[in-house]
Amino acid sequence: MNPDENPKKSRQAPLPREGKGPGDGVNSPHLFGMYTTDAKRWMTSLKDYARHNRKNPTPAENHLWQALRGNKLGAPFRRQHAIGSFIVDFVCLAAWLIIEVDGSIHGDESQAEYDGGRTHELQEDGFLVLRFTNEEVVHNTSKVLETISEHLTALYPNYELR
Repeated sequence: MNPDENPKKSRQAPLPREGKGPGDGVNSPHLFGMYTTDAKRWMTSLKDYARHNRKNPTPAENHLWQALRGNKLGAPFRRQHAIGSFIVDFVCLAAWLIIEVDGSIHGDESQAEYDGGRTHELQEDGFLVLRFTNEEVVHNTSKVLETISEHLTALYPNYELR
């Protein structure tokens, strides 16, 4: 029986056909239109870290989350989301847009080098990464949100500024 004939038979979303969009196969991290990480990596190392970060945000991350959560900006955002081997601060999966909030540690030369490699990897996967300092987020929130909105306008086909 075709799942389309009896929708009550299966509640699981069908797998996308091969070669169609981001979900090109069963082992793809793009299943069901969501870019994420593999289950083993999630369970062994990323899940607890992401949960800890969600429960203990920096003041700047919490401040920005209050402005992004619940589609307040007109687009759905997730926080502390696993992508590949990374946990990103905020992501709008529909727009392939990542927002990173950087504290003073990110000014350190070795940390800046790591951040550059991380940003490069995420961009290679198709994401646009925007970085803001804690100070920008807390003291110039309207400018930060304006910048995010400008990128959403370009990247998210259904975006309408609220």
